Amino acid sequence: MLEYKFDTQLLIEGQNLNEDEINDYITENFQGDCLLAVGDDELIKIHYHTNEPWKVLEYAATLGEIYDVVVENMERQANGLKG
Repeated sequence: MLEYKFDTQLLIEGQNLNEDEINDYITENFQGDCLLAVGDDELIKIHYHTNEPWKVLEYAATLGEIYDVVVENMERQANGLKG
């Protein structure tokens, strides 16, 4: 069984985005692993494994417009099912 079962990916489009601040906030406030927060001051891509993807999405929505949201259940995928 996986410790964190949801692979959460999204793009944030906004102004004055800071990938280091976003990375730190997610790391300090949401349990998970495999975090990537990369981009520039107008577009950031987030990739994070967590059990509560809605919290990451809620936070990201406060920073700008979110889109290309993908949440996959890796536990189902590991069992040969659609995630």
